[in-house]
Amino acid sequence: MNFTYTVLIPLIPLFTFLFLGLASGRIKPQLGGLIGTTGLFISWILSLMTVFKYFSLEKVDGAYQQIIGYNMVWLNFSDKLHIDMGVFIDPISVMMLFVVTTVSFLVHVYSLGYMKGETGFVRFYSFLSLFSFSMLGLVLATNIFQMYMFWELVGVSSFLLIGFYYQKPSAVAASKKAFIVTRFADLGFLIGILLLSFNTGTFDFLELTNPQGAAMQTGSGAWLLGLSTMTWSLIFVFMGGAGKSAMFPLHIWLPDAMEGPTPVSALIHAATMVVAGVYLVARLFPVYALSAPVGLEIVAWVGATSSLFAAIIATTQFDIKRVLAYSTMSQIGYMMVGLGVSGYGGHDGLGYMASMFHLTTHAMFKALLFLGAGSIIHAVHSNVMNEMGGLRKYMPITHITFLIACLTIAGIPGLSGFFSKDEILAAAYHHNKAIFFIQMFVAGLTAFYMFRLYFRVFWNKEPHYHHTPHESPLTMTIPLMMLAFASIFIGYIPFSDYISSDFKPFETHIEGIIAIPSVLVGLIGIAIAWVMYKKDSDLPDRVSHGFRFFHRWAFNKFYIDEVYLFITHKFVFNRISTPIAWFDRHVIDATMDGIGWITVSTSRLIKPLQSGQLQKYGFVFLSGVIIMALVLLYAAFAA
Repeated sequence: MNFTYTVLIPLIPLFTFLFLGLASGRIKPQLGGLIGTTGLFISWILSLMTVFKYFSLEKVDGAYQQIIGYNMVWLNFSDKLHIDMGVFIDPISVMMLFVVTTVSFLVHVYSLGYMKGETGFVRFYSFLSLFSFSMLGLVLATNIFQMYMFWELVGVSSFLLIGFYYQKPSAVAASKKAFIVTRFADLGFLIGILLLSFNTGTFDFLELTNPQGAAMQTGSGAWLLGLSTMTWSLIFVFMGGAGKSAMFPLHIWLPDAMEGPTPVSALIHAATMVVAGVYLVARLFPVYALSAPVGLEIVAWVGATSSLFAAIIATTQFDIKRVLAYSTMSQIGYMMVGLGVSGYGGHDGLGYMASMFHLTTHAMFKALLFLGAGSIIHAVHSNVMNEMGGLRKYMPITHITFLIACLTIAGIPGLSGFFSKDEILAAAYHHNKAIFFIQMFVAGLTAFYMFRLYFRVFWNKEPHYHHTPHESPLTMTIPLMMLAFASIFIGYIPFSDYISSDFKPFETHIEGIIAIPSVLVGLIGIAIAWVMYKKDSDLPDRVSHGFRFFHRWAFNKFYIDEVYLFITHKFVFNRISTPIAWFDRHVIDATMDGIGWITVSTSRLIKPLQSGQLQKYGFVFLSGVIIMALVLLYAAFAA
């Protein structure tokens, strides 16, 4: 079956980016928004066509096919080693097509209302289109080097969107922070790519992930610290994924990224860009599982640590977008845990399937939470919970949809988050009990901090509002309702029929021994939040005072930013950058300046020889003749 048309899915946003970027300032803002939204709508329709078309294909030996929809050689190094540009169609790329285009399209629609009247409206839609093109190119990459190029382009898009309000110093600082931190992580990714291609002789995903392929049999010997070159290459690759997905300790950019417009937070930092690291590990999962199981252990523990760390911090924050940012970090940690505790093939691959399942459900309910937060901010003109309360009376649609999202992320039965989260917990229970109990505790914290947010915003004591809050326009509430619908029902998709580590469907079922305790833990978290925050009281202050030392550390994000600043200023700047700068100025620059001074001085001395005056030339000529004649006469007489 022909999938050549899939190349249009990323190219349409590229075209709208170029058009809107060149036409910015020449067309009416709303027209620019409609053009960008229409482009994403077409890509979304093509993605839905691809989903239905692909999963209706006949399986080969019981497994879904891997198809190259389009391919061209871009750089040719040798007969075997070359970099291609193309479209790779398989279950997880098709799944990601659906997730990226769905969330991106709804964010485009939502922004028509949220960003209305903003300076740079067309520029904003141009940047959104660039991001969508970059993310879709990453998802459809046929090889790891193509993925890396789009990976960096996603970073550029993020930089532009986070810093959209370039008049605000905090937004500019946040965009630079995100760009610089992820660059350090991406250096590890590049090193991993080079090691991986050196070991296997290929960049192509088809060859790299083939369990029977030659690439899978290389690099098995010990190289450094008892680990093989294949293991080290995959650890470095994961470093890039950890940076992009804001895993500890490379997470510091994510909360600051909330300085961007709220639709950007929903698109980039909740549903699409931050899951790129999860997608990267999933794309190379056969290599991790069969050639570098130590790498998967690292993935699991980094995910578990990040999940717990972020959930604890989220319980102390008051900026609603920052609570959601740390919630994102925690949920991405869940996905990493799913991959890290998974085996390859059949029911052993439960964690892999669960991770992809949670990626999909999380995209819907977290986009809903961020867009709901945007609706709240749009109404009260503040991000701070202390300046909110009682909003359920003024914003009924936002209230109901936000409540659905909170119930979903808390893992309440019947909603999508329950199904995907419990599959991850089941995989962890069967592979690593310690990680299972950590994630069970995180499930309780998640329910607590989300309902702490919900009760403080929609119930609690109503403050004095300068302007009476009102419900958002239809351009904002319709995406909220669509995402709420998806958050409820997308969990009923039999995901294991479509997504598995070896492309072969398998059966799953809810395990009561996991589901019942996880639901109870979630309900306990909600109950505690109800008691503490549904009505205004001094109980939260008394509890925080009781845990004052730990609470202060959690509220200040365990001072990780301060540690980075200390290391950067005391060691990197003072001990490394300052000596290098001195050497650059006093040795490199001085040497170049000295060469320039000698050249200028010499030219000043000899330039009279080229004065253009004939009498001087004649004088020099005659002087030379006389001198040569005298030298010859002297030589003759001397002989």
